[in-house]
Amino acid sequence: MSSDRITSTSPVHPKIEEAVDAADSTLQNPRRAVLALGANLGNRLENLQGAVDALEDTPGVRVKAVSAVYETEPLGGPDEQPAFFNAVVLLKTTLPASALLERANAIEDAYGRVREERWGPRTLDVDIINFDGRTSEDARLTLPHPRAHERAFVLVPWLDADPMAELPGHGPIKDLAAAVDTAGVRRREDLALVLPR
Repeated sequence: MSSDRITSTSPVHPKIEEAVDAADSTLQNPRRAVLALGANLGNRLENLQGAVDALEDTPGVRVKAVSAVYETEPLGGPDEQPAFFNAVVLLKTTLPASALLERANAIEDAYGRVREERWGPRTLDVDIINFDGRTSEDARLTLPHPRAHERAFVLVPWLDADPMAELPGHGPIKDLAAAVDTAGVRRREDLALVLPR
């Protein structure tokens, strides 16, 4: 993918639009969700910003906060893959977790995400880390994310976006971030994601 190509997240598959619209019209009480974004192919910053914008454009979703951008060393996967840009997004949503997952996957697909190699390079990764403090062992969506508590590239941006946050079953994010190796996580002061208006 060309680094200067602007990717559109539309159109989204009609079934996903129907599910999102139905959830938006039937649920009343907003829930809080934490999503982690990552990209190490193409225009990494543009891909992350596109994900933020697409989430905000989703019926039943409002982006409340976005962390700083962090450049991180790849974890696992093939040797010599490019460094990642990572960020964390805080949402309020009336969607059920399953519909939010469908939307996250649709956004990844719109950016050409290929799922051939575990921990391989990717144009965009959109992971649900926490959904309203819930726990779930569902095979499609384990909540909270089963490895979030040990991943500096999730914990450091999350701490930036919400210093008082807690990960269910693991405790305060500030304590978790202090307990992991953050040497490969560097804040990019020259870059920023724009919070949608």
